[in-house]
Amino acid sequence: MVSSTSPAQGSRPISELPDTLISQIAAGEVVERPASVVRELVDNALDAGATQITVRLSSGGVRLISVEDDGCGIPKNQLPLALRRHATSKIANLEDLESVQTMGFRGEALAAINAIAEVTILTRTEQDAHAWLLDGGSGELSPGARGLGTSIEVRELFFATPARRKFLKTDATELAHCIEAVRRHALARPLVNFAIWHDGKLVDQWRTTLTEGLAPDPMAAVTQRMGDVLGSEFREKSIPVDLSLPVDGGTLRVWGRAGLPDHARARADQQFSYVNGRYVRDKVVMHAARAAYEDVLHGHRQPVYVIYLEMDPGRVDVNVHPTKIEVRFRDSRAVHQAVSKGIAQALAQPRAGLMAGQAFPDTHHASGQTARPTPPWGVNRFDAQDQTPDNAPLATSGQNPLPWRQTGSYVSQRPDSAQAVQELQALWGQRGQADDPSAMRAPADHAEWPLGRAIAQIHGVYVLAQNAHGLVIVDMHAAHERIVYERLKSQLDAVQTALHDGDRVKAMASQPLLIPASFAATPTEMATAQSHADTLETLGLSVEALSPKTLAVRAVPTTLADGDPVALARSVLGELSQHEASTVITRAQNELLGTMACHGAVRANRQLTLTEMDALLRQMEITERSDQCNHGRPTWQQLSMKDLDRLFLRGQ
Repeated sequence: MVSSTSPAQGSRPISELPDTLISQIAAGEVVERPASVVRELVDNALDAGATQITVRLSSGGVRLISVEDDGCGIPKNQLPLALRRHATSKIANLEDLESVQTMGFRGEALAAINAIAEVTILTRTEQDAHAWLLDGGSGELSPGARGLGTSIEVRELFFATPARRKFLKTDATELAHCIEAVRRHALARPLVNFAIWHDGKLVDQWRTTLTEGLAPDPMAAVTQRMGDVLGSEFREKSIPVDLSLPVDGGTLRVWGRAGLPDHARARADQQFSYVNGRYVRDKVVMHAARAAYEDVLHGHRQPVYVIYLEMDPGRVDVNVHPTKIEVRFRDSRAVHQAVSKGIAQALAQPRAGLMAGQAFPDTHHASGQTARPTPPWGVNRFDAQDQTPDNAPLATSGQNPLPWRQTGSYVSQRPDSAQAVQELQALWGQRGQADDPSAMRAPADHAEWPLGRAIAQIHGVYVLAQNAHGLVIVDMHAAHERIVYERLKSQLDAVQTALHDGDRVKAMASQPLLIPASFAATPTEMATAQSHADTLETLGLSVEALSPKTLAVRAVPTTLADGDPVALARSVLGELSQHEASTVITRAQNELLGTMACHGAVRANRQLTLTEMDALLRQMEITERSDQCNHGRPTWQQLSMKDLDRLFLRGQ
């Protein structure tokens, strides 16, 4: 029988590791690949106040990584300390560590890099007559020549740990990671110039345009930098985000730009989030952003966004991971709420309104709710003086959008019926005008309707409209589905507000099961079912413990009575264990309302009059998120005159 522990290992005494081995172990955590070195060196350059940073690479960064900056430089007497472990100018005590405001702070990056590569530092300060060169291997200090700032060269990465080189990818792959590391910095520092060279060729650069003698405009610089880094398409197909929420002892601000749902991608490779200027990949922020897009993304498409969070440095812990890419928030719920609400409010604005320059008014109330938009033609259906009740049917010849009140037939099957015109007039407060749809025009002092005027219907599926830009094509079922869905959400919010009693809200209708469905539960599921019993009741679910390891589902929501009760319970318990109860409740309610809206929307092959089509277009222009249906598919597309001319080769 062979012992699992060899005699040599079992008899080896406890001893201190040599400094070289300690540094190489630390390097294994800090330096994963050449991009890690680039990130750390650019961090130091930014902390030094650099406005020009040049990165030079060779063989993907394996042979050479050089970072040059025009920062403040390192004084001669402090230069030898720069390569010592845990030596830094960023922090001095625990208070500094708990409120870090610099990119670097641990004082281990340069020491770790020096342990696995050949490092030289050439630096000069304003007080020095000339530069000084430090050899990382020998520690020799000698005079050098360069302007104000610092140049750090890292040659033969991992030469001291050759086994690590075997895990590196091709030079092209490593170069791509290095460029990505600089791109992340460039998005957060729009007033800093960046340049990347590889094997003597300029690969990429991002420059800022400053007007001499004028103070820089930060917002304009940020927008320009986003377009330079992510392409002009992102700048054109994204909308601004800006929301501030009060938190204990300060304000939490979320701002940036969020890509339109149509601009979503198959991969999550263009999602950038920053906390006080530091790029992070945080689960709370990512989940909040995804939740904001939940109603408008199709399938597994990934949103595109650049989001900046500004908060008191004491409310976020950046000392969580060696790579400093993960953080921990003191109040993660507030962060989640701010990110989700900020993006959701921006996405709620119909794109048609943005095209016409009619952005929603900036009315962020204390409750976080956004006021309903005012249509560009001056009629607000959601105004308190509106004579049409909230549950009035949409002007689609009597089709009622509320499934629980459907009669199974239309009020009138005549597409040109006088009742349809009367409904339209009642809906928009246009009483007294002629029955002719052409009379339904905007006031002369307002711009044309963003989605134009209806001109035809194709196969009972698509509505064609003409606007100032050209031709608009609308999927009438998808558009009406979104309108009904948003109305149902508003009605549910109003009902819940009216029925709110203390901290309890009236539960959804539930259907008791004749035979309870039991299943073997994990300890997490058992604890979640016990601690979130009230939340489950609000969702119409009744889940009770049969034994220490078994749960039973006794009731499910009425609308999901035909589904699998065990799968439903496990899904809800899994959500509750990871996210706050209010988020799960809202998501579950929205799924139910989405199903209702789909059944309540006008169906395909339904012939509409021009009056009814115009009513649908006007509804779309003021309905939140009307650019996508509940499943994330687009509801309308614009073909400009240039697009139409291109189809018929006009002017060619």
